[in-house]
Amino acid sequence: MMVRGLFWLVVLQLFGVALNHWLLPMLPASIIGLLLLSVWLMWRGAVPEPLQQAAGGLLPYLPLLLAVPASGIMTSSDLLLGELPVIATALVLSLLVTVPFCGWLLQTLIRRQERKG
Repeated sequence: MMVRGLFWLVVLQLFGVALNHWLLPMLPASIIGLLLLSVWLMWRGAVPEPLQQAAGGLLPYLPLLLAVPASGIMTSSDLLLGELPVIATALVLSLLVTVPFCGWLLQTLIRRQERKG
């Protein structure tokens, strides 16, 4: 059953690679694959059991994915310090956009839940 979930993850990743290659070269293929997965799960309305098992099996290995960016940050610290004002501005602007949006979304979802109940 876990193999079926891994199959779907790989298929959506491959669709992401294809879309990246042909239509959207500005977005990473993994991001496109995750968006496809999100759309597929929203369309289904639930997460299938094989996909839950596959994701549960991969979850303990998630910290390994952070080793590569962390080492890149350590080796490129001079370059990052040169771009510190731009990075700080991007972080502050994203914070100012994301926090109110998350609050609005939470309030909308709470109102929707109250109307259903």
